[in-house]
Amino acid sequence: MQISVTESAARHIGSQLQKRGSGFGIRVGVRTSGCSGHAYVLEFVDGSEQEDRVFEEFGVKVVIDPKSLVYLDGTQLDFVKEGLNEGFQFNNPNVKDECGCGESFTV
Repeated sequence: MQISVTESAARHIGSQLQKRGSGFGIRVGVRTSGCSGHAYVLEFVDGSEQEDRVFEEFGVKVVIDPKSLVYLDGTQLDFVKEGLNEGFQFNNPNVKDECGCGESFTV
């Protein structure tokens, strides 16, 4: 089980960690939320727990707890800019359906 990070996402994460002044990496998780059942959660972390899986690409560490990894296996985390909008994009092969606003998903 694993996830991947694009070079664009890694650059953005690295830049934000640098602005923050410290940090081990970024935690990617899934929580129950929204009209479709699940939503992605991103937060900076200063370390990892023993049960966490840590993936590193382009010099950036991504931390995932075992329960979230089941939903995220095979996901590619990207950072995209479209016009004035920019943000992380999850290319998750496990998603069966998404809500109309794109904030939550079903597996």
